[in-house]
Amino acid sequence: MRLANKVAVVTGAGSGFGEGIALRFAHEGAKVVVNDIDAAAATRVARAIVDAGGQASAQPGDVTKDADVAALVAHALATHGDLHVVVNNAGVTHRNQPMLDVAEAEFDRIYAVNVKSLFLTARHAVPHFRRKRDGVFVTIASTAGVRPRPGLTWYNGSKGAAIVTSRSMAAELAPHNVRV
Repeated sequence: MRLANKVAVVTGAGSGFGEGIALRFAHEGAKVVVNDIDAAAATRVARAIVDAGGQASAQPGDVTKDADVAALVAHALATHGDLHVVVNNAGVTHRNQPMLDVAEAEFDRIYAVNVKSLFLTARHAVPHFRRKRDGVFVTIASTAGVRPRPGLTWYNGSKGAAIVTSRSMAAELAPHNVRV
């Protein structure tokens, strides 16, 4: 129970890595806020945690929208009484293809989900973490951010940005006892 009495938000937790992270955090004793753009998926994962004896709630929302991320952090605080960990897991990619074949709207979505979401979770969680002088951000990136592959140029770049952003956040937030 390494995470007993901790409250964790996990974005993109309705499936895949995020679901696995949410289930593991709950197994380790955390109260988990399951976030996903797919409300049914978020509810399913939160219910699975509760049915297994854990504590969880679903807070669907789009991590690219300021109001949704504000509601996510507010939900964690109101429902579970605190916030200790934000796992920035939500992510999207594009089909493997030449970089010039990726549509602008698809490019914008990749950077919004993979990079802007870090800005928004920081914007809403950091004030709470600074006040209590404690908190953790975990960013799920990709080897694509350090070892790019042809055909995934814009995804590679977004994950590289996530890695550098996390390193910069770590340096800036360390004096406030916030780990990244």
